[in-house]
Amino acid sequence: MIKHVFLTGLPGVGKTTLVQKVCEVMVSGGVSLNGFYTEEVRESGRRVGFDVVTVTGERGPLSRVGNEGSVGKRAYKVSQYVVDLSSFENLALPLFQNMGEGSRRVFVIDEIGKMELFSQTFIQAVRQALDSSDCILGTIPTPKGKPLGLVEEIRARKDVKVFMITKENRDAVFDEIVTAVKECLKIPTGKKTGGTDNGTSG
Repeated sequence: MIKHVFLTGLPGVGKTTLVQKVCEVMVSGGVSLNGFYTEEVRESGRRVGFDVVTVTGERGPLSRVGNEGSVGKRAYKVSQYVVDLSSFENLALPLFQNMGEGSRRVFVIDEIGKMELFSQTFIQAVRQALDSSDCILGTIPTPKGKPLGLVEEIRARKDVKVFMITKENRDAVFDEIVTAVKECLKIPTGKKTGGTDNGTSG
């Protein structure tokens, strides 16, 4: 039985936008949300980093283009981005504290990638969340280079459905994702719901 739904695909293909659109449909159907998105930060059209944004609108830096000395004592880097691990943990980790309470809840984790996986506490929290009663709607990167342990664990779980998102299929697959999330929540899939199209690409 499916308990969680994850989207994967190349960077910039629209995973975050799809997650946000699915969440709008769920909220319109009376489902409560918790969790966070990862959004690009741009200055003068140039991407300078990423922020963590909770579903309630709280925002904090995840990473910025910079040198090793710009964030804390130990530098965590992915490509040209320096990861602000304390900022990420302070914003994201408290969201996991009320997991598994009640039903008809979707917990958003966008995303579980290299930057987020520098946090061992986050890894533990995600593993516990996967075993909770909440439905997780998340995103994971496509395999590239050295496998990411937690990402491979998620792919291998029998209670996880993974959708590969491309620019060609992202609109057509939307209804399938909504249906899968409803299945996780045990909502009858015949019930009509609606949503609007907005959000950021990711």
